[in-house]
Amino acid sequence: MSTMTARIIHVSIDRHWHEVYGFASRPENMPLWASGLTSGLTRDGEDWITSGVLGSARIRFAPHNEFGVIDHVVTLESGLQVHNALRIVPNGDGAEVMFTLLRLPGMTDEQFAADAQHIDKDLHALKTLMEQ
Repeated sequence: MSTMTARIIHVSIDRHWHEVYGFASRPENMPLWASGLTSGLTRDGEDWITSGVLGSARIRFAPHNEFGVIDHVVTLESGLQVHNALRIVPNGDGAEVMFTLLRLPGMTDEQFAADAQHIDKDLHALKTLMEQ
């Protein structure tokens, strides 16, 4: 498999990165800012289950860590696994939140752009919540 086109989507948040990580890394909080998870998440062992426009999905998050890593693997009903890299790092007294969007095989330019817009909207929703 060749490498996929990647795009880093990021937002600066005026709040200490540990606080942003503490909030954003809790799956229970994700429906508050990650619009693809508005139906909520239900714990199932080490995984979390959600339902959306693509059906139900199983999500496995990286363990809580000191590096601000919130990577997660989403497994769709079709069996397709999507690896999502999400990082929160220090940026001065605040935080930089970065999501690496990979262009999946068969994804059109329009779909890739729409995914990027969707992620940007979600990261800005997190920013609004954290800066209130």
